[in-house]
Amino acid sequence: MFQTHTRRFFSASLLCLLVLSMSTVLAHPEDEFCVPGESSLDPLLCEQLSAIDSVNGSTARLTEPVRDADGNIRSTADTLGLYVAIGVGHILPGGLDHILFVLALFLTSIRWRDLFIQISTFTVAHTVTLGLTANGVISPAASVVEPLIAASIAFVAIENVFLKDMPKWRPALVFAFGLLHGMGFAGFFGELGLPDNQFWSALIGFNIGVEIGQLSIVAAALALVSLWRKLDGEVFEARYRPWLVRPASIAIGVVGAWWTIERALSL
Repeated sequence: MFQTHTRRFFSASLLCLLVLSMSTVLAHPEDEFCVPGESSLDPLLCEQLSAIDSVNGSTARLTEPVRDADGNIRSTADTLGLYVAIGVGHILPGGLDHILFVLALFLTSIRWRDLFIQISTFTVAHTVTLGLTANGVISPAASVVEPLIAASIAFVAIENVFLKDMPKWRPALVFAFGLLHGMGFAGFFGELGLPDNQFWSALIGFNIGVEIGQLSIVAAALALVSLWRKLDGEVFEARYRPWLVRPASIAIGVVGAWWTIERALSL
């Protein structure tokens, strides 16, 4: 009896982790890093950022060197660390849409190889467009990118419901969707304001932070699934899809579809 309740508890915990956004507003999150009294950034930097107007998601640059709270010019290492923290915060807890996409990839297959291929492909793709957009090489419109990001979440989740294993075309599809998500990361990154003299350390730090946030979600899901597998033993694989994959994928798909409609109408 105890083992049965324990299994149900971990199953419920996984489901809650995978659909945590259902209890929040169903819109693209706005990250607030310069809230008076709650800011994790230096006051001087927040003043600099507040003076910048970011038009149509274009990348804004700080013309003056970024300084710390004591007025000293921030070092390259400090800038790297600052933007790593911002990147992590953009995912945890800010990036609910990106979290759901990564979890939809996680639900595709319980094989390590499949998960590695998908996460690696997604990482490469969004890194490419994050860099291109942040450098002004491409300027995608948020009114197009944001609904497509939501649609990518819905598509992968719904696909999980009907397919028992990762399809051959999934890596190519994940790469294409990763390009979209990279544009979404870049939209937020550009709004922060970027120091001209430390642009690359800021960009690299932000991307590292995003990866840390995404991998933390995958690690948490893997830990819960591994514990569930240990408790259930041989019957784990028979229960995994009906108990978790299908209901969680349906929930994620519904959220993604709602976001798609909402963003298409609001942007």
